[in-house]
Amino acid sequence: MYRKDKLAPDLDTGCRRRQAILFLAAAALALPGRAIADSSPAMRLVDAALAQTAHRVTYDGSYRRIPYPGGDVPVDRGVCSDVVIRAYRTGLDIDLQRLVHEDMARDFAAYPKIWGLSRPDSNIDHRRVPNLATFFARKGARLAAPRDAAVYRPGDLVTWRLPGNLPHIGIVTETHSADGARPLIAHNIGRGPEVSDMLFDYPVAGRFRYLPAV
Repeated sequence: MYRKDKLAPDLDTGCRRRQAILFLAAAALALPGRAIADSSPAMRLVDAALAQTAHRVTYDGSYRRIPYPGGDVPVDRGVCSDVVIRAYRTGLDIDLQRLVHEDMARDFAAYPKIWGLSRPDSNIDHRRVPNLATFFARKGARLAAPRDAAVYRPGDLVTWRLPGNLPHIGIVTETHSADGARPLIAHNIGRGPEVSDMLFDYPVAGRFRYLPAV
């Protein structure tokens, strides 16, 4: 079993930092036209998301008990929300597991009641797209989401409703479609982390820009 909580706190922090360096280095290799000279939070988030596309990840949203804070499912497993969670951790050192859990503990009633829970669960809450969308909205990060590709900026978070009313989330990148009309999205829609031209393939449910001081 993946037991990162067995590490001492200082070693755990060091592992996360080394992982961040590796992720960002991979992103630099994946983007030969741009070295990581733009160190803005938005581009650090994008680079951390892009770096994940270099790793094989089996789509797996099963419930797992994970450490708290700083917990993660095995790195070769994940869903769309894990791309976002890992990008914030490695790119910005922001732990959405902890932040979402703390906010849900403060006001559990403000979050969706889809799963029949009576209290927060730090193992899974942050991995659910409706919870992430609620958290970002409560932090004042919600933006208008028109069908106008020019509005979407690198580092924006977009949520969609896939067929069957399934929620999905991804990160807007700086790269554009072949015709230059749409920014590409870093996400995991079932094939592992990828970058694809799908911004308006499904109904957009929300757009957020969560870049707190880091």
